[in-house]
Amino acid sequence: MSDNHRPAVGTAYFPELDVVPGSEGTGARPRTSAGRLRSLPRRRRPAMLALAIAMAGTGVVVSAAVYQRADHQVPVVMVTRVVPVGSVISPSDLGSTNVSLGSGIAVIPVSQVRQAVGQVAAVTLQPATLLSPADLTSSRPPAPGVDLVPVAVRPADLPATGLAAGDRVLVIPTPGVQGQPGTAGGASSLAGPVPAAVEAVTTSPDAEGFDVVDLLVSNSDAVAVASQVSTGQFSLVVTRRG
Repeated sequence: MSDNHRPAVGTAYFPELDVVPGSEGTGARPRTSAGRLRSLPRRRRPAMLALAIAMAGTGVVVSAAVYQRADHQVPVVMVTRVVPVGSVISPSDLGSTNVSLGSGIAVIPVSQVRQAVGQVAAVTLQPATLLSPADLTSSRPPAPGVDLVPVAVRPADLPATGLAAGDRVLVIPTPGVQGQPGTAGGASSLAGPVPAAVEAVTTSPDAEGFDVVDLLVSNSDAVAVASQVSTGQFSLVVTRRG
């Protein structure tokens, strides 16, 4: 055999096919290998990142504002001791406290405490309660159509628990002087029981051993009540407290 027909001696190169064995054919996309690395996460856009930070900051600010408002406390005027109805309010009757206020609660700020001093208690004020504008009035009793009648009463003829401003009583004519059996006397000034309100009571008996109770009665009954109590032939019956 001539040299021209001898087989070539050397290394042959066979390029690999693009088709993975087991694929459907040439040109088909190879299946993803189980060991192939996952693709790296995409970079976040700077605008989206800035928006997220801004929204988070806004949420913190709103939450803080809501918390401060819910827990916000303000100094207000508080009653420190009992003030009977009709009494003039003094500086020693008032103090201050910090409270969290809701809607619809009427109070007096500490900055206006001087305006409350010198006013008259429209109701009996109790200690450790908040003072409101409705508790105050600028005029002392008696109101128009009402008269004030002072009544001297022996302590033994008062209830064991005493009387207090705001109590409601009946002035009842009796046949005898207080603490004494009935005696024949002149005609009673009162035809029957007369309703009255206690405006004030002395804290200790006078030199003759009497307590003084100021009663508010209708001006149409004031003269008859004053005449009746002057005889000592009467009694006070409590019908309602406060």
